Amino acid sequence: MSETKSRSVLLICTGGTITMSVDPGTGSLTPFRFDQLYKQIPELNKFDFNIDFVQFNPLLDSSEVGPKEWISMAETIYHAYGNYDGFVVLHGTDTMAYTASALSFMLEHLQKPVILTGSQLPIGMIRTDGKENLITAIEIAAAKEYGSALVPEVCIFFENTLWRGNRTTKKNAELFNAFGSYNYAALATAGVHIRYNRTVIHHERGERELILHRALDTNIAILKLFPGISEAYVEAVFNTPGLRAVVLESFGAGNAPSSQWLIDLLKKATDHGIVIVNVTQCNTGSVEMGRYKTSVHLHDAGVISGYDITTETAVTKLMFLLGHYQDSETICKEMGRSFCGEMTVE
Repeated sequence: MSETKSRSVLLICTGGTITMSVDPGTGSLTPFRFDQLYKQIPELNKFDFNIDFVQFNPLLDSSEVGPKEWISMAETIYHAYGNYDGFVVLHGTDTMAYTASALSFMLEHLQKPVILTGSQLPIGMIRTDGKENLITAIEIAAAKEYGSALVPEVCIFFENTLWRGNRTTKKNAELFNAFGSYNYAALATAGVHIRYNRTVIHHERGERELILHRALDTNIAILKLFPGISEAYVEAVFNTPGLRAVVLESFGAGNAPSSQWLIDLLKKATDHGIVIVNVTQCNTGSVEMGRYKTSVHLHDAGVISGYDITTETAVTKLMFLLGHYQDSETICKEMGRSFCGEMTVE
């Protein structure tokens, strides 16, 4: 860490559009040199705290980011935790919600901000949204009140809104407001002032030591229901070698066809210890198993409710739980519990 100041933030550069600049000679996109960060963004000099950075080598498109990279990010934060007041992760937008969700489970008892951000345009372009996203993310990561972090959780900041990371979904590939959190309110909005919505921010109780979790199991499938889905297709999913859990994307409030073959396949899978979590295909709303007749048979087949959890978070939470538990009964029980505000349990 560089010279001592009142606060300090660690910038973790993983890749993505925000880490690219335009080569003035060829006009092509090239990786941004972060040793020239202050030259490219002189506004950072106005902060009265340290900004250090570490960089993935090579920088990665977010489509290449997965559990291995999540572990690397979590380890970086864990080992630097005592030296910084907050962390900003620069990341591509496509899988940012998955990474934010994973980190929220891997960093247990987190009491400092971990803010993921990126951009739709490279930071070296004139109209880039990257500079504003980065500057505000850094400010939020360093923000304190009465000596404690204002937002001590894993978040995504984009355009002018701070979202809880494990409640967020990428919604737009074109506009600057790329993310949304359909079932949970924004943690903060940035305009002339940054307005924090303190009533919805998660705080750990008491002083607890940060715990790093590395164990993740990727033996998961996503099964999205659609009209006319075939028995052979569903059977092929459940016959995947090593499969331990399935995220079932159902209709509406958790409904599915009542075809006997589907019920039999679901029941056979759960009887063999495969965990099946019911999530809705809708952006807004929650699974309410039993509300309609077309979801009662899912419950009877051993499918469990994911309530209002996003698909991204259902996937990463299952990876986390499968990495820590072997028996499906415990995994089902833990899946129904909210760990860090990732879902609303009725």
